[in-house]
Amino acid sequence: MSTSQPQQTLWDRLTLAVATGLGSGWLPWFPGTWGSLLGVAIYAGLGLAGVPLEAIAGIAIVAFLIGIPLCTKAAGLLGRGEDPGAIVYDEIVGMILTFLFVPFNWQTALVGFCLFRLFDTHKPWPVHRFEALHGGLGIMADDFAAGLAAGGTLWLVKSAIEAGG
Repeated sequence: MSTSQPQQTLWDRLTLAVATGLGSGWLPWFPGTWGSLLGVAIYAGLGLAGVPLEAIAGIAIVAFLIGIPLCTKAAGLLGRGEDPGAIVYDEIVGMILTFLFVPFNWQTALVGFCLFRLFDTHKPWPVHRFEALHGGLGIMADDFAAGLAAGGTLWLVKSAIEAGG
């Protein structure tokens, strides 16, 4: 008797490729960190390409909205609970949100990355409240909140340094 898995369609494979950050979510240690690094690289690439900040903000919002059904589908395909670790699309979008508040350079990239990972992994209030949401909305919302919190904190840190300097 054969108990084979159903064959994945091309759409399923594309969904998983995007949701896992082109496979970065499959890396063995700290997949969210790898996905976050991909988010930094994407933001840097958009900036180097001369994409205006307003357009990047719009891209981030559209990416968030696309991420809800995308992550819902990917979580179902993976069958590993509400928020499988291999799904890092949410980290990518959250990381992009982090840099909308300050000029992007290596210093803000480093501090912003660390702040986002802190907010994403420790999920202080109000970030942790969004984990209670189900499906793709829950997967995306806590990282959206972590990105906003990290971005706001990054702006405060930068403002304090400039005020004291």
